[in-house]
Amino acid sequence: MDLSPKEQVAPKERMAIDLRFMRMALTLARRGLGQVAPNPSVGCVLVDTSGDVPLVVGRGWTQPGGRPHAETQAIGRAGARARGTTAYVTLEPCAHTGKTGPCAQALIDAGISRAVVACTDDDPRVNGQGVAMLKDGGISVTEGVLEDEAKDANSGFTCRVTRNRPEVLLKIASTLDGKIATHTGKSHWITGEMARERTHLMRAQADAIMIGSATAIVDDPQLTCRLPGLSGRSPIRVIADGRLRLPLTSKLVRTASDTPVILLTREDADKDRAQAFEEQGVDLITVPLGPDNQMNMGAALTLLAERGITRVMVEGGARLAASLLRDNLIDRIEWFQAPKIIGDDGYSAVAGLGLDDIDLDAGFERQAVIALGEDVLTSLRVRHDI
Repeated sequence: MDLSPKEQVAPKERMAIDLRFMRMALTLARRGLGQVAPNPSVGCVLVDTSGDVPLVVGRGWTQPGGRPHAETQAIGRAGARARGTTAYVTLEPCAHTGKTGPCAQALIDAGISRAVVACTDDDPRVNGQGVAMLKDGGISVTEGVLEDEAKDANSGFTCRVTRNRPEVLLKIASTLDGKIATHTGKSHWITGEMARERTHLMRAQADAIMIGSATAIVDDPQLTCRLPGLSGRSPIRVIADGRLRLPLTSKLVRTASDTPVILLTREDADKDRAQAFEEQGVDLITVPLGPDNQMNMGAALTLLAERGITRVMVEGGARLAASLLRDNLIDRIEWFQAPKIIGDDGYSAVAGLGLDDIDLDAGFERQAVIALGEDVLTSLRVRHDI
């Protein structure tokens, strides 16, 4: 479709407007993180650009459980005012019919005149077909506006679609020398209140939180989000517990009916004990063993993806972290460091990896470093990530 005279004479102004409203759409999209699996979390803003000042007439984001989608939410709020607007969408509108009709067709039917799409949907049921449907419907389409930010917002969904596993974020809270507890096992509290609040926000944005059995036994954690107003956004709790060592009296088991708990276990785990967990409402997933006769964590993540999980946050312990790192299954690291030193006799955040040399081309790249009170949070992402 040809650009209007206004668009032809003011491309820089148009780009500034596109960036402004796509940022707004991305902010909306992030509201759904941790709530919409297995769907992507999408934001959509409908803007009337016919006047001297652009006017938002509808906005939406993917709702809990994955439906309604962002586009239909925005259209519903705009009503008849959607006609002639520009739609800013953080992910290519879907082109297939599932439990609902295609969002691309919904935008066409609403009468929008232009669509600004941040990035393509890698789901093979879409993957360019949504944009093609919009164009065939006579809508002008601009692609790639804030593409990197949009891909980052839905990296968990993309990982599940392209790699058949969730995106894995490793969260560590340690001293400057990488210790998580003293030689007696004491760790309460290494980091301060601001770091702990940030951790709870991360939990609210994850589909699942995973720990090893040793951490579950020693700490007896709840693994819930306890931020005011976000207590209902606690993720699924996943425990890697091959031998089913978790006490049946633990907080995790006692609260399984309120917030789901999954135990990843071996085929040769005790059947009677497995039945006891199931009677308490705990979900068991049998994981095949790897060459080392340990649970194959790659296979475990695939099984979680089959449950619709797209984003897993790993909070401990050291052996679980090492296992995932050895198998290149960590996509991001959020590392909180307190200005403290414990020394060599303390417990390390990551168990031994058995490295003989350092590959300078591998590892993680730093994305951000921020201060949280006296603590520092370093955000890292694997170099070869999507």
